Amino acid sequence: MEYVSHLQKDKKLARTIGVDLHELKLHKNIPVRIMASIISQQLSTKVAKVIFKRFLELYNGKEPKPQQVLETPALTLRSIGLSNAKVSYVHNVAAFCIEHKITDKKLLAMDNDEIIELLVQIKGIGRWSVEMLLMFTLGREDVFAVDDLGIQQAMCKLYKLDFANKKEMKERMLKISAKWRPYRTYACLHLWRWKDNTPNG
Repeated sequence: MEYVSHLQKDKKLARTIGVDLHELKLHKNIPVRIMASIISQQLSTKVAKVIFKRFLELYNGKEPKPQQVLETPALTLRSIGLSNAKVSYVHNVAAFCIEHKITDKKLLAMDNDEIIELLVQIKGIGRWSVEMLLMFTLGREDVFAVDDLGIQQAMCKLYKLDFANKKEMKERMLKISAKWRPYRTYACLHLWRWKDNTPNG
């Protein structure tokens, strides 16, 4: 893999690079993927899958268009296990996608910063959520999630950063990660896995 030799120039990061673990690929119907990210917030992967399956069942098992979601009563969305806040956020996504004519084609033509700037305007969607979307739905190779707790913990351990001083820690993280361009997503993937497989201490 081309990115491996580039990332291994960072000797500390090289310690985290093992077997390839995730093929970045493009998933279609990005508006529905945004809704799925809201549905899964603060839930285990297992529960999120169950609720997303119920969500699709409202539309005969097919992925709905934003207009269909907007027309789905709040009570119906509540009935599949969504909180009031999540119902309102899912409706916000649908309305935003209609208003801004969000399509896969439109987003694919935009760069990462443009997509972040556009989608963080949706209530219930923060920068981190858009970064995850860029990585796992759009398959972008150069995204760095500086606010992700797992990435912060992994880099504090690997580069001896001070977790207590958030501002300085993030500045150092951004400086370190600049060397990983244009493959920062892969670096994040390896950092997450390394953190999950390394004993604490």
